[in-house]
Amino acid sequence: MSFALRICNIYRKIPSSIQGYRQARLLSNDVIQQFQNIVGQDKVSTAEITRQHHGQDESLFPCAMPDVVVSPFSTEEVSSIAKICFQHKLPMIPYGTGTGLEGGISAIKGGVCLDLTQMQPTIDANLSDFDVTIGPSVTRIALNNYLHDTGLWFPIDPGADASLCGMVATSASGTTAVRYGTMRENVINLEVVLADGSILHTAGKGLHPKKTSAGYNLTNLFVGSEGTLGIITKATLRLYAIPEKMSAICSFPSTEDAVKSVEEILLYNVPIARIEFLDEYAVNACNKYSNLDHPIQPMLFLEFYGSKAEIESQVNIVEEVISGRNSTALKWATTTEEHNKLWKARHDLLYAARALKPGSKTKITDVAVPISKLTEILTKAKEEIEKDNILCCTVGHVGDGNFHCLIMHDPSDLKEVETIHKFSTNLARHAQDLGGTCTGEHGIGLGKMQLLEREVGDIGISVMKSIKRALDPHNLMNPGKIFDL
Repeated sequence: MSFALRICNIYRKIPSSIQGYRQARLLSNDVIQQFQNIVGQDKVSTAEITRQHHGQDESLFPCAMPDVVVSPFSTEEVSSIAKICFQHKLPMIPYGTGTGLEGGISAIKGGVCLDLTQMQPTIDANLSDFDVTIGPSVTRIALNNYLHDTGLWFPIDPGADASLCGMVATSASGTTAVRYGTMRENVINLEVVLADGSILHTAGKGLHPKKTSAGYNLTNLFVGSEGTLGIITKATLRLYAIPEKMSAICSFPSTEDAVKSVEEILLYNVPIARIEFLDEYAVNACNKYSNLDHPIQPMLFLEFYGSKAEIESQVNIVEEVISGRNSTALKWATTTEEHNKLWKARHDLLYAARALKPGSKTKITDVAVPISKLTEILTKAKEEIEKDNILCCTVGHVGDGNFHCLIMHDPSDLKEVETIHKFSTNLARHAQDLGGTCTGEHGIGLGKMQLLEREVGDIGISVMKSIKRALDPHNLMNPGKIFDL
């Protein structure tokens, strides 16, 4: 067994077909020609370098290449490709920006990768209705750049400049979830190409009501489905007015003081926009990477939205809370430049962590727990990290109970890989035991199948499989993800 497969099997027992070095299946010239007739010869590639690029995301799983990469331009072309795949029983794997963290684009059964980045960059904004319909090639930053002069924005911010339809597929969230929720709360309608090539509009074609109780909630069925039920080719999303904002940071003598402050701030019903936790190791990494001089202590990054009077009211409460927890005074970002520098440092934390150990890979955990359990699980995690001598930075969207351990390691050191796998698995199980989840925003993919079974139970998995079989009877849509069939 190759070393890559040994590493992979530590995380999950995956069939040998996951080998990144597998030979392409011999797709008939007729099938390749049919794809070329739809999208053009230059939009169909069996080149190994192209297939490798589309066979691995930002996760630790080794590359699993598709057999061919096809780049459609329109929903109709996606539908036509799907019909051919359905006829020939070829797996289909949608590709957005490749920024996923759970092996979601790995073609472990080969098949056809549909690269959606070349699709028409549709942005149809209904400003008066506070919504927008976008195509799958549109990213989060591209949308907000488009909206810049309208007074509106789309606030869900996972950090990476991910495609918005990809964010729908994983039910992504990020730093602003405490105020605006996750993708699940911000999707109004979806256009989805199903396994047989039929095109579904989950809330009705062209409809974008603010609320509905019409039938099953098909829209949310596809949010978080990770490409296993269909290919999302359009999404209608909620927009919000761009707020006035102020940002600040403060440090605490302990993780418990920082997290208890968060609990109290939320109990006072302060409409905080962002409230991010960094442990002392994360602060140290930020200081070194972004040339900052923050105290090497657990820290909160806070952002307040509203009018001057509203922000003053929020700040008064927050200052009273944190002073009771031995915090330093709030240090304000008083200019746009300071504000951007503060949050850029937070978003660059992954690169800052990797810089602590050049050449290392990063395992990123993604548990979420009820806020009342945050102190307990963070304290336990820190104890295990120190006991196992793990190089780790911990950062959390603590306003909604979600946090990440960024664990740097040598990918060639099998013992070290085994240690971090054991730590991350035990952490996820602990989160579940505390009433939480193994994944707050990254999804299941390849890496958390057994944890999903533990979380939702046999009946939950059975219902999910029934839905999968009804929509995808031949198991062609991103097979081998979320659960095995």
